[in-house]
Formats: sequence, C-alpha cells, structure tokens
Amino acid sequence: MVRLLLCYWSRMTPDRIDTTWVLIATCMIFTMQAGFCCLESGFVRAKNSINVALKNLADFCIAGLLFWAFGFAFAFGAGAGWIGASEWMFDGRTALAAGSFFLFQLMFCGTAATIVSGAVAERVSFASYIAITIVISGLIYPVYAHWAWNAGQFGGDGGWLVNLGFIDFAGSTVVHSIGGWVSLAAVLIIGPRAGRFLPGHNNMRGHDLVMSTLGVMLLWFGWFGFNGGSTLALNEHVPSILINTTLGGCAGGVANLILSQLLYDKIRVEDFLNGTLAGLVAITANCNNTPGLAAVIIGAVGGAVALLGAELLERWKIDDAVGAVPVHLFAGIWGTLAVAIFGDPAGWPLTAAGVPPDRFTQFGIQLLGCAAAGVYGFGIAYLVLRLVNMAIPLRVRLDAEAIGLNQAEHGAGSAMLDLVSDMERQRSEGRFDQPVRVVTGSEVEPIALQYNRVIARVNRDADALRRAIEDMKRAKQAAEQASNAKSAFLANMSHELRTPLNAVIGFSEILTNELFGHLGDTRYREYASDILASGRHLLSLVNDLLDHTRIEAGHMELSEAELDVQEQAEATLRLMRERAATANVALQGSFPDVLPYLMADERAFRQMLLNLLGNAVKFTPAGGTVTLVARLEGDGRLAIAIRDTGIGMKREEVPRALEPFVQLHHHMNKAYGGTGLGLPLVQALMRLHGGSITIDSVEGSGTTVTIRFPRQRVRSMPPLVAAD
Repeated sequence: MVRLLLCYWSRMTPDRIDTTWVLIATCMIFTMQAGFCCLESGFVRAKNSINVALKNLADFCIAGLLFWAFGFAFAFGAGAGWIGASEWMFDGRTALAAGSFFLFQLMFCGTAATIVSGAVAERVSFASYIAITIVISGLIYPVYAHWAWNAGQFGGDGGWLVNLGFIDFAGSTVVHSIGGWVSLAAVLIIGPRAGRFLPGHNNMRGHDLVMSTLGVMLLWFGWFGFNGGSTLALNEHVPSILINTTLGGCAGGVANLILSQLLYDKIRVEDFLNGTLAGLVAITANCNNTPGLAAVIIGAVGGAVALLGAELLERWKIDDAVGAVPVHLFAGIWGTLAVAIFGDPAGWPLTAAGVPPDRFTQFGIQLLGCAAAGVYGFGIAYLVLRLVNMAIPLRVRLDAEAIGLNQAEHGAGSAMLDLVSDMERQRSEGRFDQPVRVVTGSEVEPIALQYNRVIARVNRDADALRRAIEDMKRAKQAAEQASNAKSAFLANMSHELRTPLNAVIGFSEILTNELFGHLGDTRYREYASDILASGRHLLSLVNDLLDHTRIEAGHMELSEAELDVQEQAEATLRLMRERAATANVALQGSFPDVLPYLMADERAFRQMLLNLLGNAVKFTPAGGTVTLVARLEGDGRLAIAIRDTGIGMKREEVPRALEPFVQLHHHMNKAYGGTGLGLPLVQALMRLHGGSITIDSVEGSGTTVTIRFPRQRVRSMPPLVAAD
C-alpha cells in the first residue's frame, strides 16, 4: 500500500494535486450531510426524528439528480449573465478537473437544500418536502449560483453579480442565505407547530442534544472542505482559510456562551450550538481575505446575530424548529456584508479603472447581492410553495402531527411512541385491564414495566372497591326495603294506634268532666285525669314518631299558606301556659310592632313551636323563664328564638341533641322523659321549609334555639293591609 502511494505521488502534477484536494474536500463536505442529520434529528422531538433523518437523505438524492440533469447547466453553463444553457446532464468522463468541479458544486447544492429540512421539521409531509427540495435545488439555487459564481468556466459572459464584483468566497449567501430564504418562505406558509406559541409550550426542546452536538462537530469538519476546497487548488491560501474558519466557529460559540449567560442566566445548549454554526456561516464569505482578528470579530457577531434573530422570530411567532433562518440567513447576510468591512481590498476584483473599489462601493455591491438573493430566493419560493399549498397542503393533518411523523409518514414506531399510544388508549377508553407494551432493551422499558405494576395495583384496588360498592349497594337496597317496610308498617299502624288512643282520651275526658253525673269518690276523677293526660302525651309521641318517619321516607308534603306569625305564636303560647304554670315556669313572648306574614305549613309551624316550647319548659327548673322572641333580621330572614333559663348543655352535646332518639342528661331521664324526637323533628321540618336551626347553650345557664325561615318565604306585609 505504501509503495502504491509513493508511486502515485511520484506521478502527481500540480493539476492532479489540486484536483485531488478538491475531491478530498468534496468528501469532507459530504460529511456535512451526516452533520445536518445528527443536528436536526437531535433538535426535534423523538416522534419526528426518523422523518427528519430520512428527509436529509432524500433531499440530497433529489438535489444530486436535479443538479446533474440541469442544475449544473443553469449554474455554470454558458449564458448571458442570468442563467446557463450548456453542460446538460453532465458527463463525468470529461476532463478530470471539470469532473471534480462538478462533484464539488453538487455538494454545495445538496447543502443548500438540506438547510430547509430543519426549519420545517415536525409538520411538513414527506411528499411536500420533496416538492420544496425540487424548488430550491432545481430552480432557485442554480440560478443564483449562476449570478454570483459563474465566471465563464464553461464559456459565456459570466453572472451579472460576478461582473459587478460581488464576493462570496464559499457561499455565505449563495448556499446559506439561499437555504435560509427558502426556509423562511416555507415556515411562513405552513405556520408554527401545533401549540408552539400557546402558554407553557413555547420551548419544544429537542430529544437528544448530545446527537446535535455531534452533528455540529461533523459539520465543522465538513466546513474545512467547504471553505478550504473553494480555492479549487491546494495553494498557499488553504492554511489561512482553515485557520479563519476555525476562529470564526470558535468566536461564534464563545459569543453565544456569554450572551446566553447574560440574557437567560444560564447556558442554553441550543444557543451555543447555533452560535458556533452561525460563526462558521459568517466567516464563509470572506475566510480567504481577512486577518485572524477580523475572523474572530466576524464569527462573534455572526453568533450574536443568530441569537438575537432567533428572539426576533420568537416575538413574531415564526416557528423555526432548529434555528435555520437565524443561523444561515441572518448570519449569512452579515458575513457577506462583512467582506466590505474587514476584507483586504487588494484581494477584491478590479474595477474598469484597474483598481480595487473603495469599501463603500464594495459594501453597496455586497448589499445588492444579498438583496438579489432575498428577492429571488424568497420571492420564487413563496410564490411556488403558496401555489403548491393551494393544490396540495404542505402541512400534515393535526392528528398526524400529534402522533409524530415517524409513525404517520413511515409507520416507524418507537418504544416511546408505543408507550404513549397505549397510555392514550387507556385514557380515552377508560379501561386499564390491558398492560402497555414493553419493548425489551428500549430506553422506556423500566418505565413501561413500572407503569404496568402500578396499573396492576390500581386494578386490584379497583376490583376491591367495586366489590365493596356492590356490597354497599346490596346493603343499601336491603336497608331501603326495611325502611319502606317500616314506613308502611307505621303508616298502617297509625290508624290502629290513634283510634283507641282517641277513644281513651275521649272517654277519660267525659269521666273527668262528669258529663253523665257525679262519680262519687274523687279518686275516680283523679284517675280519669291521669288517664286523659297520659293518653294525650302518648298521642303526641305517636304523632312525632309518625311525622319523623314520613319525613325520613320523603312522604311528607307541605300544605303552605300565608301565616300571621304573631297570631300563631301567641296561640301556641296560650296552649303552653297551663303546662308552664304547672311547672312554675314563667312563659312570655316578645314581638315587634309590625311582623310580616310567613309562607309556611300551619300545622308544621305550630308543631315546631310546641316542640321547642315544650322542651324549654321541660328543662327549665321551677322559678325559671321561657321567652319566645320573633324578629325580622337584617338579611330579610324571619327568626323565631325560644330562650330558657334551664339546665343547658355542654358545647360538645349540642350536635347530639339533633340526632333522633338521643336523650341527654341520662341521669335525669326519669325526671324529664321524652323520645328524643323533638329537636330532630324541628330540624327536619325546617329543612322542608328551606330554613335552618341553631342552638346556643351554656351548661347551667340555659339554652336558646333559633329557627330561621328564608327571605323568599317572608311576605312584606299582611294581605289585608296591602289591599287597603
């Protein structure tokens, strides 16, 4: 092998050495395709990475064929300054130098085309992207390359920008700005990714920034061939070109490290990577004719321009998935203009007077070249893609964008996508009986396994809960049946209980009043009075029990009418006076001058007052006082309070007093008696009226029970007064 190499080099002529260098540089440039593939695949989300990688390969294949068929002819064929018209379907069997030049330029065309893939990533269909590639590699890039780079290599007058003295040594504008202009046109037409600029979604981070970092390194390596090979000869300029290329990339990266820290208080990986690339883009136009310090300045400013340009796009809500527009377009424009600022005029094309132009004139020429790229590159791309979009939408459907283009476009699933799909299926169907798929050896295998364990535990708990609910349903059904049976029994028994009680009460009342004559012995009358009192008390207990049962069963309906509250209250007080007098308890009422009417059930209203007054009298010792107070409150509610000076309750006993069949003061039960239904029945009746009951009590000092009727039941004035 060594002998063959020595033999080869011994036969090398300067022309062959130059051709060999161009071919080596061409191979180095091809590694930029791998760099773009890694960079863009890492910058996008995992569900779109395969699609982006395939687009990088596909656009190079399409661009290569088109450039061979007619693109090279457009760019470098003989023409009158606007477009070439020779060298169709370039024949590789021509001269060695011409063949290497063709292949070298093909790589540039492929690079310009692949820039677009990152900008439009994650929402453009594969077929639409092929259309974009055809537009840039078949129509836009070759024509502009003719303007800026055709120097009559294959005859003709050369490009009009070349003849004006436009300088773009290795393609800051011809390759990178053209790719950036087409990218900008495409993203404006297709719009941002779904949810990109919604609150909380502004930063759609790439899934593998390590791969993107590797992509930048591969691109940097390819850039040595990109810039170094543009001499088309292995001459004394190549080392300085490679040095300036390195300095520009380093300066762009360092500048963005500093800016990222200053602006965001952290170093953002994407900014650092794009800053490095922007420095390389900016130095590309002038790496052959600037000193090292100028290369550092150009690269640093290029990095800053890319960072600020990305912020500008963000503000305008223009979604560039990888930052292709600020890196390649904005930094490319800056690098092209920097030729007139930092370049050595001795290396510029001479004017008709045989001298280099001044910097101001050269700046105007550079600015014209950038403007021409914008007008032609952006204008043609926007017009053609807008027409294509009207016929066939460039953008994929929202459901395809949601699941990712790997699956939607190529059926290429991933372990992560399978996991997300299974979890979404479970969520939408509400079923968790099937585990998610586990791809052995994948990065999500531990997550899927642990998720299945969690789901299994949830299913076990859900089954246990389901069984418990079924048991509760059966118990509830049995309880309801028992309650219905109880209600039916009590309803049927009400007649059986009340009829003999009413007879006992009636006969005992006759005996007590001696309607049929004197009984003789006074003890008969006393016994008859006891029978009457006991019968009435027993009937009251039966009525309370039956009313409470009907309310619980939901069978009690209110018979509402407008009640004179004061009249009803005074009537109830009259009914209770004899009982209060027997217990030696003072009974009094307090009413305002005007008391409104109340829409309520008269029987229920009286029963509540009787129960509350009866309780108050029962638990008030001899010599005490029971007061009924009625008032209209500030919020429009009607309040009736029964206040006593009785034995009271502890604070913790108050809630229990409202429970059915609960009797407090057990040591006094024999003295006070009762069923424990008085307060619960009042609470139930107030609930039917939409009102409330409150109890304030202090043990040993007395109790105040207040019932409040809602304002919608209060009538402003008695009907008769209103009629007047």
